[in-house]
Order: sequence, then C-alpha cells, then structure tokens
Amino acid sequence: MNTAVVTTVGLDFIQEFGIALGLGLLMGLERERNPSARAGLRTFGLVGVLGSTAALLSEKTGSPWMLAAGLFMVGLMMVSAYWTHPDDKDPGTTSVVALLLCYCYGAMSWFGYQTLAVMLGISTTVLLYFKAELRKVSEKLTRKDIISILQFCVLSLVILPILPDATMGPYDALSPRQVWWMVVLISGFSLAGYAALRFMGQQLGAPLLGIFGGLASSTATTLVFSRHGANNPNLVKLALVVVLTANLVVLFRLGAYAAVLQPDLLPKLLPILIGGLVVGSAYVLWSWHGLSSDEEIPVMEISNPAEIRTALTFGSIYAVVLIITAALSDYAGSSGLYIASLVSGLTDVDAIALSSLRLYGLEKLGSSEAVNSITIAMLANLSFKLGIVIVVAGQRMARPIILGFSAIALGSIGGWLM
Repeated sequence: MNTAVVTTVGLDFIQEFGIALGLGLLMGLERERNPSARAGLRTFGLVGVLGSTAALLSEKTGSPWMLAAGLFMVGLMMVSAYWTHPDDKDPGTTSVVALLLCYCYGAMSWFGYQTLAVMLGISTTVLLYFKAELRKVSEKLTRKDIISILQFCVLSLVILPILPDATMGPYDALSPRQVWWMVVLISGFSLAGYAALRFMGQQLGAPLLGIFGGLASSTATTLVFSRHGANNPNLVKLALVVVLTANLVVLFRLGAYAAVLQPDLLPKLLPILIGGLVVGSAYVLWSWHGLSSDEEIPVMEISNPAEIRTALTFGSIYAVVLIITAALSDYAGSSGLYIASLVSGLTDVDAIALSSLRLYGLEKLGSSEAVNSITIAMLANLSFKLGIVIVVAGQRMARPIILGFSAIALGSIGGWLM
C-alpha cells in the first residue's frame, strides 16, 4: 500500500480517536471532583476511546451487535461498581448515564459526527459541573414558574408545528403558523424578562430592573413604577430610571423582531432605533447618576407571561391588526396604513410592528412604508405611556418623564429623517 495513503488513514484515525479521548477526559475531569463517583479521569477517557474502537470494529466486521455489546458492558460495569461499593449519598445514576454518553460520543466521533459529539460532550460536562447551581434554580421554582415553562412549551413545541403554513383570509394576509409564531416570539421575550426578575431578584439596581421589566412588559413596568413614584416621593428618581430603561428596551425588541423576521429591512430601521437609544440612554445615564445608592427597590409583580389566555389574546389582536393594516393599505394607501399604526401603537406596539414586518415579507408593503409604520407605532406607544404616567403619578414624575420620552422620540425622529 502507498505510504502516503497509510499516513492519511492514520491521521484520520488520530483525529477521530483524539476527539473521543478528549471528550472522555473532559467529562472525567469533572467527575474526578466528586469523591463518591466510581469513574474518573482515566475511566472516562478510556471509555471514550472504547466507543470509537467498538464503532470501528462494528463497521469493519459488519456486526452492529459489537457496538451494542460494548455499551451494555460499560453500563453493567458501572452498575456492578455501585452495587459492590454502595454509597448512600450518591446512588450513581448520574455517573452511569454520563459514562454511557461518553461511550456513545466516542462512537459518534468514528461515524463522522465529530462536531455534534463535541457539542454534546461539552454540554454534558456543563450540566455535570453546575449541579449545585441547577439544584438551587429548581428549588426556587414555584408551581407558577413550572406552569409558565410548560405553557410556553405547549405554545412553541406542541401547537406551532401542527399549524398550516398556507396563506388565507382577506388579502391572503393570514397564515396560522406565522400568526402563532408571533405569539411564541412575544411570549418568549416576556418569559425571558419574567425569569430574569424571578431568579436574579429585584435588588440589582434600577437599570437592570428596567431592562428585565422591559422584556417582560414595558407597559406594566411603566404603570407599576408610576404608582410607586406617586405613593412615595423618594422613589421618583428610581421610578424614572426604571420606566425610561424599560421603554428603551422596546427599541431593542423592535430591532430583534426585524433581525429575526426580515433581516434585509433591519439596515433601514437601525438609524431610527439607534438614534432613540443613543439620545435616550444619555438622559437615563444622567438620571441614574443622580440616584442615591441606598434607594429601596420596590417589589414588582408581573403575571405569568406565557399563559394560554394571554397568548390567544395577543394572537387575535395580531391577526385583526394584520387584516386591518392590509385593508387600509389597500383602500387608502400609505395614509390608511399610518392611521392603523397610530391607533394600534397606542396600546400595543408589538402587534402592528410584527404585522408590518409580515406584510413586508409578503411584498404587500414597501420598505419605507414598513419602517414608517413601525416608527409611528413606536412614537404613539410612547405617547400612550406618557399619558399613563401623567394620570397615575402626577406632575412630579411627569415632568422628567416628558424630557426622557422626548429624548427617545427626538433621537428616533432624527434617525428617521436621515
């Protein structure tokens, strides 16, 4: 046989077995830290190599039973180790499963799935290493938190895949899967903010609370902290920073929607979003600088963001807004579209923004019309929240909020005119 061919084959073997050995050593390094574990650095490394060896022999001999027998023997070995040397503190199930996975990753490496094996191996090691942290998270979960997670899983993994992707309804503007995808997207953003508030606490400072509150619900954040500012004059500055930060997060959300749904529209939307963020952030930083470090962070309660009723309500609003926007755009052109953006944006900027992005994707709106629609809705939404502050908190908090919202609006309008 040609020497060059032999060398190439050998190098291929080195790469595949090297990955198997490396993954085994990585997982074994973490298990070595656990005194009660029956398998450590050397055992995991050897089992990774065993997986690749069994895969090689199984392939060359044409006998898949050899690979299965290896997996069975590894499992039997670990069960026997724990049976003969019992430890009440550690039943050994985690180490047994980890070792079996290590064997499988070694086999995957031989069969050409090196990248997937590496990804899974590192992910497995991360899960093993953060045992204490994961246990603390699970202990903090309430029944309400688990329901939130399960409901989001139902929305995204059960309902979404079975919905048809065909367009239907007036103006062919509706697609059941696209409508529900918007529901999943909004619920996901809201659930992320809810989880941040739930697990990271509310004593991390006003800006962080504003960010998390903005992800969960900028309207709810504005309402809650307007009440705090009205009830306690000492909390006006803190409430100001939280409310302004939450509304800056809305600009990030709009950018994220465009990046996910219509990336080619994002460059035209970015100047508006960046303009509002830059000018608004400058005002927030100035307000934050004057905030006392010993201010008490008030408790903020946010309801389950992924509940089915909320999701269905948003989905219905989104579908109606989509049809109205398409109809007004068809009958009255740009003027009708902008009227819909103004009216809808007063209460919910997400629905009209997602509707405009959807219609742009269907080529029923031009890029300029879609950008203008989103901008009008965003400005209308700021006006609505300013009304909330004036009604709930009164003049003491309304004056600085007017300046802050004006900074965001002027920055966005400046980017819009550019």
